[in-house]
Parts: sequence; structure tokens; C-alpha cells
Amino acid sequence: MAKLELTVNGRSRAVEVFDADMPLLWVLRDGLALTGTKYGCGIGVCGACTVHLDGEAVQACQVPVSQAAGRRVTTIEGLSRDGNHPCQLAWLDADVAQCGYCQPGMIMEAAALLDAKAGVEPVEKALASHVCRCGTYARIRRAVAMAAATTAAGGGNR
Repeated sequence: MAKLELTVNGRSRAVEVFDADMPLLWVLRDGLALTGTKYGCGIGVCGACTVHLDGEAVQACQVPVSQAAGRRVTTIEGLSRDGNHPCQLAWLDADVAQCGYCQPGMIMEAAALLDAKAGVEPVEKALASHVCRCGTYARIRRAVAMAAATTAAGGGNR
């Protein structure tokens, strides 16, 4: 058993895991009940489990929980206090989600890049590695453009 201290969504959380190499995804979902981070493939190819690790988008199924200790983890639940991050608002305005399963990971990927002032093209390139089984890619691109415009204009709340 390993005891680790994580900072998740701004809160210090003590977790006890059987194996320090356990994927962060399982600690978030099963240990901390943060189910917004989705299990998609488990091998790092779909992007459904994307979270921020010190502000950078990572796939939680590929990060051992021991690598997250002492770092800032942000899940979709912690992206903004009231669901008002520019990406969250743009996703709603563009009516992106059908089933919505992949959307938290896409929002987290887009948010990390737009918060870093990367612009639309790098976001779209990064999202190309995310899988949306419903095929809402045109709406996703529209939402990214909307969020980028809001971010560039200095908008958005946290």
C-alpha cells in the first residue's frame, strides 16, 4: 500500500493505493468519485480521460498516480467553479454533445491549449487524437473557434 498526497481541483487529497503505478484515472474515478473523467480505451488513444497536470493536458489512463503526487491535477469538475470556462460555454452554445461521453476530455484538451494562448490550429491538431463516436467534429471545431475568440478577447470566468 502507498499513501500519496494529491492536489485535485485545488484541494489537498490523501489517497491510499495498492500500487503507486495505478493509473491516475482510477484514483480520480474510483477513489475520489470524480466521474467526469471518463474511461474510454485505457491505452491512451481516445482522449476521454484527459485532465490537466500542472496545467498541461494529459491522459489520466497513462499517468501513474505516483507521478501526480505533489502536482496540481484538474478534472472537468474543477475547470471552473460554475461551468463558465470559455470552452464549457462554447460547447453548450455550439450544441456539441450528443451522448457527451468524450466531451470532458475534449474540453480539457482545448482548455489547456487555449489557456496557454496556443490558438485554434494547435487545439484542432490536438483534438484530432480524440475520438467522438457520435461524430460531432464540425460542432467541436465551431466550439473551439468560439472559445478561442472569447479567450483572445480576455473573456471567461474561473
